[in-house]
Amino acid sequence: MSQNIFKLQNGSDIRGIAIEGVPGEEMNLDDNIVARIASSYVHWLSLKVNKNPVMLNICIGHDSRITADRMSAALKKGICMMGAKVEDAGLASTPAMFMSTVMPYYEFDGAIMITASHLPFNRNGLKFFTAEGGLDKQDITSILTKAAKINFIGEWYESQPVNLMQMYAAHLRQLISMEVPGLKGMKIVVDAGNGAGGFFATEVLGRLGADISDSQFLEPDGNFPNHQPNPENKAAMASICEKVKACGADLGIIFDTDVDRSAAVTPSGRPIARNEIVALAAALKAESHPGGTVVTDSITSNELHDFLEKELGLKHLRYKRGYRNVINKAQELASEGEDAFLAIETSGHAAYSDNYYLDDGAYLAVLIVCAAAKLKAEGKTIDSLIEKLATPAESEEIRFNITAEDFGPVGDQALTEVKFWAENADVFELEEPNYEGVRVNYAVPVGDKTAKGWFLLRKSLHDPVLPLNIESDTTGGCAVISEAIKEFLGHIEGIEV
Repeated sequence: MSQNIFKLQNGSDIRGIAIEGVPGEEMNLDDNIVARIASSYVHWLSLKVNKNPVMLNICIGHDSRITADRMSAALKKGICMMGAKVEDAGLASTPAMFMSTVMPYYEFDGAIMITASHLPFNRNGLKFFTAEGGLDKQDITSILTKAAKINFIGEWYESQPVNLMQMYAAHLRQLISMEVPGLKGMKIVVDAGNGAGGFFATEVLGRLGADISDSQFLEPDGNFPNHQPNPENKAAMASICEKVKACGADLGIIFDTDVDRSAAVTPSGRPIARNEIVALAAALKAESHPGGTVVTDSITSNELHDFLEKELGLKHLRYKRGYRNVINKAQELASEGEDAFLAIETSGHAAYSDNYYLDDGAYLAVLIVCAAAKLKAEGKTIDSLIEKLATPAESEEIRFNITAEDFGPVGDQALTEVKFWAENADVFELEEPNYEGVRVNYAVPVGDKTAKGWFLLRKSLHDPVLPLNIESDTTGGCAVISEAIKEFLGHIEGIEV
């Protein structure tokens, strides 16, 4: 088990199979492992904040998953075994757990959120925080290294409940109240996907006068009976789009399970997600950050780049996939004096500099709600802020499995050869600078037209996979590019095309 414990690392988080029930998926995140990880986190935290473990006060919370209570008990055992104090926020959002480390009155030394974001019901995981933000990949590796050596024998623990979400909801209400005199006359549909985000409708919007009567799936249910709690999921987005249009709402807001991601829906039932949520998030703060920098992940479109720079007058840095990568880059730029006010992934993770660089779906939703309320008074809707954003005619993602046991070198070979190919083909132009994989702009014939667009081939962050993203301004362009790349990769042993 000491070696298998490292397989639980998922970048800057821990994720695993927490309950039996899916054929072929054996539980690898049991109570003993959770307790060992908790004890290791206390050890890591004591060194981080320079406090004896018995002086530490740690807050824990969870989303709606069915294994939350069991894992919460295991965390408490592990924390108390090290002598630290633990307080329990119960059902909470991931951003609220971070806020527990900086919010006046609480200011916990550290916080742990039990969540696996949008993953299936049998999965669960852990996210860790200090007042400096979420932990990095190397921090998680350090915690797992220590956990692998712990022989956990503790059985006793005690904890105190804490009304964190009550105060966090009040914080969000205050943010809205500073921008608009209330939300009376606004009809807003919130879709929490049976995760932890239902409070945003009942405790934030409803308390400020909004009509939330047509909101859906607010009740926590870790079986996720209605749709996957994920703004990127097609069924989830189709569900809220249909509801917004059918009930004549002014706005729709959809969250993932632990509320660190969100997306919006226009009154006409059109989703604002992926490139559009990036554009909207930037537009909401562009006026207060003239010439500021927006750091995004690697798969944002050329049209988004033009919108950010030409329409909003901002700088756009296209960086790597992974929300911690994007946030860390923005913080690095800010430390060098650059106004990198927004770090955002197309998945919906949006972190603003004036909100601790915290990827908080509820904070983004607050900004969207305030803007929508102001625009309604002018006879406009939220999508008017991004009406000049062009969209590609086609967008496609293909995932090539790497079957070789040692998949890293095979992936590197593919990227090296594709880069050489692009450098020497007339229809291709390498995108520079580029921070992940090989990104190429192209112009290829499609019938009697010329299709222009881009493709990005990269290695997956965690899996033996080569994801290929393609966009085209002309119908048929993606098919031409995908077939050309499949043919080119076909000679590399160990790649399924």
